[in-house]
Amino acid sequence: MDLYYSNTSSANRSVLMVAKALGLKLNVKVLNVQRGDQLKPEFVRINPQHTVPTLVDNGFALWEARAILTYLVEKYAKTDSLYPKDPKQRALVNQRLYFDIGTLNQSFMDYYYPIFHSKPADPEAFKKVESAFGFLDIFLEGQEFVAGKQLTLADISILATVSTFDIFKFDIKKYPNVDRWYNNTKKVTPGWEENWKSLTDMKAALDSYQQQSKK
Repeated sequence: MDLYYSNTSSANRSVLMVAKALGLKLNVKVLNVQRGDQLKPEFVRINPQHTVPTLVDNGFALWEARAILTYLVEKYAKTDSLYPKDPKQRALVNQRLYFDIGTLNQSFMDYYYPIFHSKPADPEAFKKVESAFGFLDIFLEGQEFVAGKQLTLADISILATVSTFDIFKFDIKKYPNVDRWYNNTKKVTPGWEENWKSLTDMKAALDSYQQQSKK
């Protein structure tokens, strides 16, 4: 399987962690999105939306990270622990995945992306970050994981997002349930070390770009 990948987003890194949890080896093809690799005709033929991550499995192309996560589990997992078959349990995992893409990760993009492009911080956007973490803290009240009693796709997807906030020094400790979950989930999620290395590489590249832009 080919994975067209960039370390610039949590979505990409979540796919690598899930693949590792499943024991899958992916042929990772890194695209430099700042350089416009995703706009090259050969990639647009695979994914007309030219987004990453994009998975190609024996000619079947799929994009949108959370769709890729569920596809990998449904096709290759030996058990349903990461994505339970029970309708109510699966619905809860799905809800948390949608919360991640629509609320938590969206709040990161709305607040941090303008800052990355040298725009002033928006206090109203930061309030949405705090609101998203507040909801996550409520979800985790009395819970070891975000969608039940075991590690699921929702934990891995949200771990990728929360760790992105962490690398940019967001104060996770203000949310005790999230902080507890984060420290535990890092220990039990396959591929965590690779996720963090990708984050540090991305942060270093961003810092270098911003320094060059100021010259």
